[in-house]
Amino acid sequence: MELQAGAKLLLLLWVIYCGDAQRVKEARFASIVDVTNGGTWGDWAWPEMCPDGYFASGFSIKVEPPQGIPGDDTALNGIRLHCTRGNAKLNTHVVESQSGSWGSWSEPLWCPGTHFLVAFSLRVEPFSFPGDNTAVNNVRFRCSDGVELEGPGLSWGDYGDWSNSCAKGVCGLQTKIQKPRGPRDDTALNDVRVFCCNS
Repeated sequence: MELQAGAKLLLLLWVIYCGDAQRVKEARFASIVDVTNGGTWGDWAWPEMCPDGYFASGFSIKVEPPQGIPGDDTALNGIRLHCTRGNAKLNTHVVESQSGSWGSWSEPLWCPGTHFLVAFSLRVEPFSFPGDNTAVNNVRFRCSDGVELEGPGLSWGDYGDWSNSCAKGVCGLQTKIQKPRGPRDDTALNDVRVFCCNS
């Protein structure tokens, strides 16, 4: 009998804890922003968030260089956010949702001073058949002071509209990735969502 009561108490405490944790988590995230021109292939990976109290002050990208003919180009394979408390030289924490298999990481690009990333835009190559599809080729972010940072990606395709802006700053991201397809055409990164936080 005591064992059953103990198990019920433990379950009750767990439910209370999970409910409180969910409320705190929901209160931290103000919104999720996206763009309308992302690619159609792949699946959404897990979201990855900056630690509490941190915002993205910079980013880096994983890019596969052009493969030539008859190579299979994938272009942009991943994005990392570099999270800080407003000073890029102190307490940096790097977060990355899932990335594609190809390419190498660039050096980070940083917002000036203590500013944060607040909006983004994707350069996407439209679907072509027959042809070598790449989906997302590059990304640019806007900082809270209006400065725009463009990644060192590839130039195929066009930039779409800017996402809505976060009130304070970006604090996480989620990527849509096409898994490797063997001898068939690969595109890797297809779309991105970013999370906006208030604190």
